[in-house]
Amino acid sequence: MLSAVAQYVGAAIAVVLFDEVEPQTVAWFRIVGAGGALLLFTRGWHRGWTRNQLFGVAAFGVATALMNIFFYLAINRIDLGKGVTIEFIGPIAVAAVSTRSTRNGLALLFAVAGVAILGGVELDDNVVGLVYILIASALWAAYIVIGSRVAQVDRGVAGLGLGLAIGAVVTIPFGAPWSGPVWLSPTLLGLCLLVGVFSNAIGYGIDQFTMRRIPIRRFSLLLALLPVTASLVGWIALDQRPGGIDLLGIALVLVGVLIQERDVIERVEATVRTDPG
Repeated sequence: MLSAVAQYVGAAIAVVLFDEVEPQTVAWFRIVGAGGALLLFTRGWHRGWTRNQLFGVAAFGVATALMNIFFYLAINRIDLGKGVTIEFIGPIAVAAVSTRSTRNGLALLFAVAGVAILGGVELDDNVVGLVYILIASALWAAYIVIGSRVAQVDRGVAGLGLGLAIGAVVTIPFGAPWSGPVWLSPTLLGLCLLVGVFSNAIGYGIDQFTMRRIPIRRFSLLLALLPVTASLVGWIALDQRPGGIDLLGIALVLVGVLIQERDVIERVEATVRTDPG
């Protein structure tokens, strides 16, 4: 929940900035700010990496940077809550591939139904926005799969910081050409970097902490809380009010999460009963 709130408070700030800065440029500064902040406060981030680990960190950083860019291009055209919901197709796909129980399948069914209801974008009205959010969705799936492997290296947030720094360099052509107004305004620069701290340094840092402790399928389903949080932040901060159908979709997503959480609780209780230590 902390990760979700941090990410979409940052996204709400970003949407406000779109009036003065191109969305892809705000996304690029988000990566720059987050990568810089994490490396600044991480000791020894430049030592002890194997070649395979560096390759994984680089792939993770580039996928994350591109995901952020396409997501911001999308929410410049789609409401924040609805955009996040459609983007959630990626995590659902990851969870579906990793499903191992009937209850997990039922939980996914409810989550998919909620996402389908919330993601009611008219193709005829917003093809470009839909294409952008579907690309972001595929990159989100890559973020989960690659990010879980990076998290298992257990270098704290060093892997996240290094990956975002690499992603920032690779995506210079996407964001830097339109960055002139930001460099000339301390306020715009500060806000763009603040977006990175909220959305990436805090939000993704918590994700890395979590992915070291729970299976990837469970993490993918818990991300169903993100469309709900994004809808609430969009409503409060941007006056993007969800209608009755949107609220029904949110309710179905929450049911899916609760079913999955019940499964987690029961497994923990069974472990305690069979293993007193």
